[in-house]
Amino acid sequence: MGEFIGRGRKARRCYGFDEVALAPGEVTVNPNEVDPSWTLDGRKFRVPILASAMDGVVDVRFAIAFGKLGGLAVLNLEGVQTRYDEPEEILKKVVGAKTDGATEILQKVYREPVKEKLVAKRVEEIKRSKVPAAVSAIPQRAGRFGPIAQEAGADVFVVQSTVSTVRHTSSEYRSLDIAKFCKSMKIPVAVGNCVTYEVALGLMASGAAAVLVGIGPGAACTTRGVLGLGVPQVTATVDCVAARDAYHKKSGRYVSIITDGGMRTGGDVCKAFACGADAAMIGSPFARAKEAPGKGYHWGMATPHANLPRGTRIHVGVSGTLEEILFGPARTDDGTQNLMGALVTAMGSVGARDIKEFQQTELIIAPSIQTEGKLIQRVQGVGMGK
Repeated sequence: MGEFIGRGRKARRCYGFDEVALAPGEVTVNPNEVDPSWTLDGRKFRVPILASAMDGVVDVRFAIAFGKLGGLAVLNLEGVQTRYDEPEEILKKVVGAKTDGATEILQKVYREPVKEKLVAKRVEEIKRSKVPAAVSAIPQRAGRFGPIAQEAGADVFVVQSTVSTVRHTSSEYRSLDIAKFCKSMKIPVAVGNCVTYEVALGLMASGAAAVLVGIGPGAACTTRGVLGLGVPQVTATVDCVAARDAYHKKSGRYVSIITDGGMRTGGDVCKAFACGADAAMIGSPFARAKEAPGKGYHWGMATPHANLPRGTRIHVGVSGTLEEILFGPARTDDGTQNLMGALVTAMGSVGARDIKEFQQTELIIAPSIQTEGKLIQRVQGVGMGK
């Protein structure tokens, strides 16, 4: 498999969202009659889209608003919300920083240690509004923060790093035993990120309730440029979905696949599900919501890294309310609003009554899908030309 890129060396051709399209079905369904919900460890969510655990996207108020709309927003337990009693003042500094000094400001801001009392407090604040609480931490701190978050009432715990594997070795610090951690937690644990069949299979066997797929595709992430790591999201999702199906057939346990990052429009989200994903996690589209704490600015979790930042602060602007971005009415012409409307319309167009059927959609390789017939839009910078 693959093609030669030089003498004796092959490389596999992989695909991203801009290179594929969905083929319409032989039967179509009324979009109002499809069911786009998804289930995580027995719990059903009306919205199969998660908000990324990034400080410019999710704070307590955003998580509550998102939960009331039927979705799940993940709070970063290592961000400003758990480092500062009054994070709003810190966010103002980050948002107000000049472009060439933003990374330095972020590095300074994130030197403040995480306070365990705030880990519990933030979860409790979300739960007081009677919505699901999902939180995230890196593997090195999951063992410490997991029990605290669980005790405070968290519904989902996400163990997330740039690259997650079951077999991680280090002489400098103690590695997280993912299988032991998942077994010790009484709430579902999602683990990521990965992009290959073998690693996804290993994470599933360790007891993960969901696996996050994606390395470096996010709008504010620079991992692919800094480290050269990454697999385009279409191929990464399809490979990890194959692992999910093989693991389910062997064990009888179904592990959800969450495609994480690289989706800017409703069309991208639809393609993720057609590739087999059970849910999609996105950041920059929600960073544009009026309710987002970044006020139109967005930065990745690895941006403040003290020695090797793998992200940048970007300006995405504020385009509308969270409800408009999720359910419309859309006030933009580029597919960045009414993501759920796009999803159910696409499902109806291919004849899928639920996400499981949508996962079987015919995909085609279509390198001209973004440009064919769109010259005027590109010249004028509107619609698909933005």
